[in-house]
Amino acid sequence: MATTQVTDASFEAEVLKSDSPVVVDFWAEWCGPCKMIAPALEEISEEMGSQVKITKLNIDENQDMAMKYGVRSIPMLILFKDGEPMATQIGAAPKGKLSDWIKSAL
Repeated sequence: MATTQVTDASFEAEVLKSDSPVVVDFWAEWCGPCKMIAPALEEISEEMGSQVKITKLNIDENQDMAMKYGVRSIPMLILFKDGEPMATQIGAAPKGKLSDWIKSAL
């Protein structure tokens, strides 16, 4: 299961009303560290399959959700469970650390 794009318009349906936990990667095209962690998130998404859904939200195109969740620094990952933010990871990290962070928050 590859990462999917979400927008302000699809956020509620894709993230808040999801049956499974969802990691939202708040990112932007110009963000180098965001691009660095993208391949790791793709791999984690494949490895964890149906345990967690990994989505990406471009903050330049979707500012409402970024403001709502207080995104001041990117990349910022928020894990949502049952429509509520449960854990936050700010900044780039190696794949192993990202994977451990997701597993510990599940």
